Amino acid sequence: MLRQKYQLKNYNWLLVLAVSAISILGVVFINSADSSYTARQLGGLLCCAALMFFLSLVNYNFICDYSQILYIINIVVLLFVKVAGVRVGGARRWINLGFTRIQPSEFTKVIMIIFVAVYIQEHEEDFNDWKVLLRLAGLCAVPLFLVVIEPDLSTTLDIVAILLAVIFVGGLNTRLIRNSLLIMVPLFAIFIWYIQTPNQILLQDYQVTRIMTFINPSEYSSSSAYQQDNSVMAIGSGQLYGKGLNNNTISDVSVTVTDTGLVSEQQTDFIFSVVGEETGFVGSLAVVGLLSVIVIECLKIAYRAKNISGRLIAVGMAALIGFQSFINIGVATEILPNTGLPLPFVSYGLTSLLSCMAGIGIVLNIGLQRHY
Repeated sequence: MLRQKYQLKNYNWLLVLAVSAISILGVVFINSADSSYTARQLGGLLCCAALMFFLSLVNYNFICDYSQILYIINIVVLLFVKVAGVRVGGARRWINLGFTRIQPSEFTKVIMIIFVAVYIQEHEEDFNDWKVLLRLAGLCAVPLFLVVIEPDLSTTLDIVAILLAVIFVGGLNTRLIRNSLLIMVPLFAIFIWYIQTPNQILLQDYQVTRIMTFINPSEYSSSSAYQQDNSVMAIGSGQLYGKGLNNNTISDVSVTVTDTGLVSEQQTDFIFSVVGEETGFVGSLAVVGLLSVIVIECLKIAYRAKNISGRLIAVGMAALIGFQSFINIGVATEILPNTGLPLPFVSYGLTSLLSCMAGIGIVLNIGLQRHY
C-alpha cells in the first residue's frame, strides 16, 4: 500500500504554496508578537513541512486501514493527559515531553476526521440507519468527553463542528438534519437560560463569563471583554496598510500597564490583532485570502477524490481550517465569544501546526489519486 506510482502533474502545488506562505507569515507575526518563540516555531515549521511532504507520498488508504488503531491510540493518550498531563491555568491539556509540550486534543481533530470518514465508507449502504448513526455517535462521544473534561470546551465544539461537516457530506438524510435542528434550537435557548442560573453544573465559571460577555458585552467591558476590546483597537489602528512589522504598540502585552495595549496571548489566540495592527486591512485580507485558498483547494481535491473516505477526509480538513480560522478571527474582532482556538498555520503552537500539516499532507496524497 505504501508503494504507489503518482503523476507529478497531479500534485497540488497551489495548496503547498498557500500553506508555505501562510506558515512563513505566521513565523513573521509570531516574531513581532514575542521574539522568544520565533526559533522554536521556525524549527517546528521545517519539521512539520518535511512530515507534510512525506505523508503526501504515503497512500492515504494505508493510513485509513489503521483508523481503528489510531482511534484507540488517541483514546489512550487522552486518558494519559487526564491522569498525568501538565496542568496550566486550571486545565490539564498538555503532555510534557521534556524538550516540548504537546496538546493531544489537536491530534484528535485529524484522527477523528480519518476515523469518521472510514466509518461512513464502511456503512455507505446503511449509513442513515439509526443503529449505525447511534454507534457512530457513541464512538465520537468518547474522545469528545475526554477533551471536554480537561476542560477544553472550545476544542470540543470545534471537533463537533468539523465532524458534523464530514457527516453531512457523507450523506446524512435531510429529514434527520431538519428534525435535529428543530430539537437543537429550543435546547440551545434552554441551555443559555440554564447556565445563568445559580449553582449550574454544566460549565466552568470562566466559560459562562465568556458566553455572557458575547451576549452582553457592555456589562463585562471592564473585565472579560477588555482583552477583545483592545484586540479590536489594535486591528483598527492598523488602518489600510498597517504600522509596519514590529510596531504592534497596542497589541503588545509587554508594554507598560499605563499604555493602551494589553492583549495577552497575542502570539497564539490573538495573533490576528498583530496582523491587523502591523499590516492593516491589506495584510489581514492577504491572510484571510491564503486561508481561503487552502480551504478551496481542499474542497477541489475532495470533489475529485476516487473514493468516499478520501472525499470526506479532504472535506474534514477544509472544515477544520475554515471553521477554526473563522472562530479565531471572530474572537479577535469581537464578533464571537472569547475562546482558545489558534489560527491555523499562523498562531504559535507546534502541536496545532503539526496536526494541520499532517492533515494537509494526507489531502495532497488524496489529490494525487484523483479519479480524473
